[in-house]
Amino acid sequence: MEHNDLTAAGQADQAVEGDTAQSPQEQLKEKIIETLKSVYDPEIPVDIYELGLIYGIDIADDNSVKIRMTLTAPGCPVAANIVEEVTRKVQAVSLVTFCNVELVWEPPWTKDMMSEAALLELGLL
Repeated sequence: MEHNDLTAAGQADQAVEGDTAQSPQEQLKEKIIETLKSVYDPEIPVDIYELGLIYGIDIADDNSVKIRMTLTAPGCPVAANIVEEVTRKVQAVSLVTFCNVELVWEPPWTKDMMSEAALLELGLL
């Protein structure tokens, strides 16, 4: 192997290692996801993340967070409570400066959005 081949191989190894390192925003997003997994739908014994109710988590450069989420049903009587709980818990995550939760209804939630873990928990697999 020539020197250039060794250099290229070393750079490829570094690139692979670099791919596994997470940026600070990716680390923060993981903390937020873990926090969302502590919020449960009151009618279904599964957390809102595994239920597929979280449609988006956007983190700005100032660590303010915008979450787009839905509920299992538009007429959910505790919708305000769930949104408030998500807002409060995410704002409590270290480094998060602000959290805005947007409740959306499109696309409508279906059971197909649930994770495999949620389906197993509910005996649907």
